[in-house]
Amino acid sequence: MRTLAVAVERWPIAGTFTISRCSRTEAVVVVATIEENGVRGRGECVPYARYGETAEGVRDLIAAQERAITQGATRQDLQALLPAGAARNALDCALWDLEAKHAGRPAWELAGAPEPWPATTAYTLSLGEPQAMEDAACAARARPLLKLKLGGAGDPERIAAVRRGAPDSALIVDANEAWDAGTIGANLAACWDAGVELIEQPLPAGRDGLLAEIPRTIPLCADESLHDRGSLDALAGRYDAINIKLDKTGGLTEALALANAAEARGLRIMVGCMVGTSLAMAPAMLLAGRAAFVDLDGPLLLARDREPGLFFDGSTVHPPTRDLWG
Repeated sequence: MRTLAVAVERWPIAGTFTISRCSRTEAVVVVATIEENGVRGRGECVPYARYGETAEGVRDLIAAQERAITQGATRQDLQALLPAGAARNALDCALWDLEAKHAGRPAWELAGAPEPWPATTAYTLSLGEPQAMEDAACAARARPLLKLKLGGAGDPERIAAVRRGAPDSALIVDANEAWDAGTIGANLAACWDAGVELIEQPLPAGRDGLLAEIPRTIPLCADESLHDRGSLDALAGRYDAINIKLDKTGGLTEALALANAAEARGLRIMVGCMVGTSLAMAPAMLLAGRAAFVDLDGPLLLARDREPGLFFDGSTVHPPTRDLWG
């Protein structure tokens, strides 16, 4: 017989993590644990207020699936039981973990995916004043790929400051919907001058039609505008890449299908994360080998990670061990 347990956990962030819409000092995650015949599968999600989620609401939504889970609901059943989002992600990943442990085979093999290998992850610099961001970039200048959070006004100065601080690192910028028609031109020019390789979500989701009208010399990546396969049609002509996050897709099952659909449309893939522990990152490693950019640095931003966690060698993240997930 199966049992389902769900818990809210709080993990302190090392310092403060700031983006255009908020600042945080802790990562609040929800963990679902499904046990069957002495074997446990776990999945972690990160509820996100941008999508109307709270930790308590996601916890309760997961708990409400107890009857279905204990009666044997599958990952395919979950697609009809729950919408894409954090709650489904935790349950989907817990079922993947449970299946892998029951089968005695790794999750990547069950998924028909290539065996994951170590990958280079971006390292995120929080939004701040230009000098603070330059100092942070200088401290991280040995990392090969940096992702800088931007906020709208003053972004050209921030971009230039980060480039001064880390002259040899590849750069991604993430505006988190903070640019508008009045600022996008100057910000794109600053990105070009700094050699930025990818720009995430420059304009607000639902108000990004302008992207189809402006010349692009740097690839644009949809984040808030992209959740699951149902979001793809609206991206045509506006974006060159998508950021796949399991908390948006509602789990690894949809994330794998989304990657297939995106590749068929010629879109590049970035695999990303919310700020969570290694348990949240581990399933996403199955997508890392298909991604042009990997951004799974959540545990590096925490004051401490769960044990066992993913092994990071600088910016190189290694696949999970069986004890962690999958």
